Formats: sequence, C-alpha cells, structure tokens
Amino acid sequence: GSLLLESKINPNTAYQKQQASITDTLIVWSEAENYDLALSFQEKAGCDEIWEKICQVQGKDPSVEVTQDLIESEEEHIEEMPETSPLIDLPACELNKLEEIADLVTSVLSSPIRREKLALALENEGYIKKLLQLFQVCENLENTEGLHHLYEIIRGILFLNKATLFEVMFSDECIMDVVGCLEYDPSLAQPKRHREFLTKTAKFKEVIPITDSELRQKIHQTYRVQYIQDIILPTPSVFEENFLSTLTSFIFFNKVEIVSMLQEDEKFLSEVFAQLTDEATDDDKRCELGMDDLQVRSAATDIFSYLVEFSPSMVREFVMQEAQQSDDDILLINVVIEQMICDTDPELGGAVQLMGLLRTLIDPENMLATANKTEKSEFLNFFYNHCMHVLTAPLLANTSEDKCEKDAVVGPTKSNTICPDNYQTAQLLALILELLTFCVEHHTYHIKNYIMNKDLLRRVLVLMNSKHTFLALCALRFMRRIIGLKDEFYNRYITKGNLFEPVINALLDNGTRYNLLNSAVIELFEFIRVEDIKSLIAHIVENFYNALESIEYVQTFKGLKTKYEQEKDRQNQKLNSVPSILRSNRFRRDARALEEDEEMWFNEDEEEEGEAVVPPVEKSKQEDDFPDSYEKFMETKKAKESEDKENLPKRTSAGGFKFTFSHSASAANGANGANSKSVAAQTSPASSNGSSSKNTTLTTAVTATKGSLVGLVDYPDDEDDDEEEETSPRKRPRLGS
Repeated sequence: GSLLLESKINPNTAYQKQQASITDTLIVWSEAENYDLALSFQEKAGCDEIWEKICQVQGKDPSVEVTQDLIESEEEHIEEMPETSPLIDLPACELNKLEEIADLVTSVLSSPIRREKLALALENEGYIKKLLQLFQVCENLENTEGLHHLYEIIRGILFLNKATLFEVMFSDECIMDVVGCLEYDPSLAQPKRHREFLTKTAKFKEVIPITDSELRQKIHQTYRVQYIQDIILPTPSVFEENFLSTLTSFIFFNKVEIVSMLQEDEKFLSEVFAQLTDEATDDDKRCELGMDDLQVRSAATDIFSYLVEFSPSMVREFVMQEAQQSDDDILLINVVIEQMICDTDPELGGAVQLMGLLRTLIDPENMLATANKTEKSEFLNFFYNHCMHVLTAPLLANTSEDKCEKDAVVGPTKSNTICPDNYQTAQLLALILELLTFCVEHHTYHIKNYIMNKDLLRRVLVLMNSKHTFLALCALRFMRRIIGLKDEFYNRYITKGNLFEPVINALLDNGTRYNLLNSAVIELFEFIRVEDIKSLIAHIVENFYNALESIEYVQTFKGLKTKYEQEKDRQNQKLNSVPSILRSNRFRRDARALEEDEEMWFNEDEEEEGEAVVPPVEKSKQEDDFPDSYEKFMETKKAKESEDKENLPKRTSAGGFKFTFSHSASAANGANGANSKSVAAQTSPASSNGSSSKNTTLTTAVTATKGSLVGLVDYPDDEDDDEEEETSPRKRPRLGS
C-alpha cells in the first residue's frame, strides 16, 4: 500500500510497453533528456491496469505498445528521405578531433534519423578504418585520453545497429583493432587484455580437419563477435537493448551459415560418426568427441538446453516413451537430476542451469492439451512416479533422524538437531527446495499427495536449524507457499503435525536481531492474520501464544489473539441464538456436556464392565428430569442384564455389527415408566476369550415413539478419519418393531 512512484502522465510523452521476459513486463518512458524511467511488474495484470490509465489520459487504444509513435514516424521519414538529403558532416579523422567525434557519436543515439545519417556518412567515407589507424597511433604513443575517446566512438558505432558497418568492423582486417579499442573502458583503472585472450588463450580445435577456408573464417569471426557481445560489451539497459538487435541477428545468421556449410560437406559428418563408433579411436581423440569430463558435460548441457527451449513437449514425449523401455536409473530426466546433484563446481553453476531446464520441463504453462490426451496429467504422473524420489533423495538423506542425531549440538536452543550442511550441500538443498516450491505453486494434487505421504514439510523444516541463513529461508519459503494456498488439507496437516514449532523456535532463537529471517517469519504470521485462516489462527494462539506474546515490536501476534477471541465470541453468539430445545444435549462423543454425577455413574460402569465410551444422550424433557430417568434405568439395569447380553450386536463375517431389538415399544415404556421417553444402554462387546474387545465400544440410544422403536447407533470412531468434525459423530438409524 506504500507509494512507490508519483509521476504525472504527460499527454505528449512517449510511453512504451515492453515484454522483457515470460514473467516481467515493463513500461518505459523518458521525463527529461537524461532521466529515463522503467516500471517493472511481476504480473501482467498489474502492467495492463497502469497501461490502460496512461492510454486513457493520452486518448490511445490500450492495444498499442507505444503511445506516441515517434520512433516509427521518424523511420517513415527516413524511408521518404531523398538520397540527396544532406548527411552529417564528420570531423576530420585526427587525434585532436577525437573528443569532438566521440561527442557526435554519442549525441545521435537518441534519434533514429540522425543515427541513420551518421551510419551512411561512416560507410561512405571509409571512416572506420581511419579511426582504427588512429587507435594504433594512440596505443603506440600511450595516449590514454585518446584511447578512452576511441572506446566511446567504437561502442557508439556498434550501437548504431547497422549490419553494413558490422561487415567492416568484424572483417579479418579490422576486428582485432575493434577489440583493442574496447579494452580501454574509461571506467576501468587498467585496460583489459581481450586480444591476448583471443590470440593466445583461446585455441581452435578441429576434431575433424576443416578444409574449407571460408568456413574456417566464418567460425573464427562468429566466435570473436560472440565474445564482443557476451564478454566485452556491458549488459545493455532496458533503453539500450534494442541498439544491439542487429548484432544478435548477425551472430545468429553466421551460425546458420556455419551449420549449412557443415551439412553440405559430404565427408565431414560421416567422418565424425565413423570416429565415434570406431573402437580404435584413442581416448584423447574420443575426449574431444564425448567423454565424462567437464567441458563435454557443459557442451551436452548446452545442447540439452537448446532442445528444451525449442520444444519442451518433444523432450517430455521422449522421456515418457523411454520410461516404457528403461529402468528409472537411466531415464534422461533422472540422469539430468543426478548431474545436478553431483555438480562439483563450488558455486554449482551447472546445477543452476540444469535446475532451470527441469523447471521448464515440469512447468504446466507450456504443456499442451489436445482432444485425445492431456500432456500435463500424463507427464506429471510420470514425473512423480519415476523421478521425484531422485530429486528429493539428497533432501531426505540430509534431514533424516540418523544424520541429525550425529550432528546434534548441546546448547540452550529449543531444537538441538541440525543437518550436516556444508556450504556446497546447503546450496544444493536450496536449489532442490526452489524446485519443490515451484511444484507447490504450479502442481495441485501431485505435490500435495507427495508432501503428505512423505511427511515432506516436516523434513524440510529441519533445515530451519541450518547455520546457513539462506537455506533456512528456503525452507521457510517452502512452508509459506503451502500456507499461501489456503488449502484446508495442508492446514490440517500442519496443525496435526505441530509444524509451526520449528518456525517459532527459529524466530525465538533469532532473538532481537532484525534481519531477513525475522522479517520473513513475521510476514508468514501476518499473512495468516490478514487472510483470517481460522484453523491456523486457533492452533497458533492455543499452542504458542504464551511464547509469542512478549513480541511487541509488531502487532501481528496480538492481532492473531484478537482474531481468535473474535471468532470465539461469534461462535458463542451463534450458539446462544439457537433455541434451547435444539441445543439441549445433542449426541456427543465425550462427557463434557454431562453433569458431574452423570459422569461419575458412567465412570463406575466402566470400572465394572471394562473400557467403554460415554454413550450419547438425548433429552426430550427438562434438564431436571434427566437424573431421575437414569436412576430408574439403574434399578432395572441389573434385572435385565442377562437379557441385554443376548441382544448385543453380533459381528458379521464382513467385520461389521448386526443389531437385533427384541424389546417392544410397550416393554420399553413399561420398564422405564410412563413419563420416561428415552433410555440409553451401554455395552462393550466381549471377545471370544471373555475379555473385553481391544478398542471396540458400542453405544446405543433407544427412543420409543408411537409403537415403534428407533435405535441410534454411535459407531466406534476411525482413528485415521481426519475428515470428521469432533462434535458430529457418525450415527446410523436402525428401525425395528
């Protein structure tokens, strides 16, 4: 709710909407000559809302991407510009003019028309080669100021984004001098040594000799231009990214040309595969083709990433077909996961790349749905059945009780067990948790079933004790995503497992430190308060409020207590608003609603007959009549004991109970008096050896009504039945004469 930016929407300002990636959307504009702004939105809906308001002020259709189409209109002027239109006058190419040339080049970048005119002037006069000759002079004279100006000039010419200029700059004659100019960045204390790397360190290996000189030259050129783009040039800002679009295209078409030339070579590919399959090929040679070393693994990862980016559906189809013929251990996705887990790089660079590819493959957003099949359900079933256990293996192994006990520390903390997490292991676990968090957000019942069956959240929360705060935050983020779904299945799982305890312990152990962990934990509880998740609020207040009430620098925990008390008041008001005849002692599982003397009676009866559950009781008269009814019932109880035993329910062959009622309505009335309309019987079926059954208790209530007998049976509760509300036991009516 805070104000991030206040900017007046100017009717004449050109606002541009850009799609920066799959998730981020930008609105870009300039408010002054050197004052550019960009708004980045996490969700497209937020961007669209602001964009519509901008378009409304400027009277534009929200479907446009630029509100004031200045760039396109200028480009139209360029197309209409006559060939005789005056070009930009270039200063003489001399040492004392370098500063003036640099100012000219940088000044035209904001105007498409002037960029075009400058590019034509540079091309017509052969100006680039003259500049590169000056570079050699400046370097020989160690003229640092001139070299800095040449850096700005060459960088600006690259930003002109003209393929005709690239052909000149990237020719064999000029490219190394272009690289040399770009070594002298004024912002660096010392120049870089890019030419030394390209000529001495970088080596061109020919697995199969390439005889075509044009192909060799194209490969060298492409490598060097790619080096300029990726290594030398700084990452362009959102305002400069379009300046190098032609450079990207230049590299792409070079690669297309290289692949085409290799494909047309009848001998090259056949020779490659011949050497791969030839057992006589020595190891050194084979290593250049495909062995288990870092370089080959990196190359294989790159190829796999191209395949996934090109068509994730094709890769998914392949691995599902593969599963029908291969064991889980050698499935492609499991091999990828194992490579991620076994990455030897201390910074896990390869693992990070592979994790991104896995996330693309399991992302439902790029899965197809056709009339015949749904790729999402098929692939996710495959992934959770064949691959998920491989992904979670390091997490489960590092949070097992055996591991934690070995690393237990002695101290005052509430939870003394920690997992053995050196930095590299912690980074790997963080990557795995990031992927699992993605699954929680984008998969539904698949990940829910997995978390429940493996008790995964409990294992993840062991990592809250990690000495690496980033790993503890990953564990907390995983729980936060689960709670963010507001799914009552998850909420019951969390409360029954008491899974807030490690989170609260981490908060308390963090003490008074005001850090990211502190803020993240408080945000979790604040979300629960704001969203009013009643089951979690009740659990937290009832179990942890005493430990949390001293935290007063935020009002979160007091707010939770207030919400809890408000809900209790609402429930009491609802209860009080119900007529007393409807509230009067409905069937219950326990004896909380009974008077003390009634509870004593049932307790005594339990001592006589063994273990029993308190029977349900239903009043049909005033509460004062209730004890009298039971006194009368007690008088006849012993007299009818033998008869009652004969009428106990018999267990059927299917394991259920079969009930028979031999008492008629008149007999029931005669036994209990005219004014008594309800009776309750309590029995405990005996086992074959005469002892009471292990945990089986039967409770019946019998009500006589107009010549018929209605029996309500409260069956023994299923301990695993999480769906049942505690205040509503299952009752099955039986009718008899």
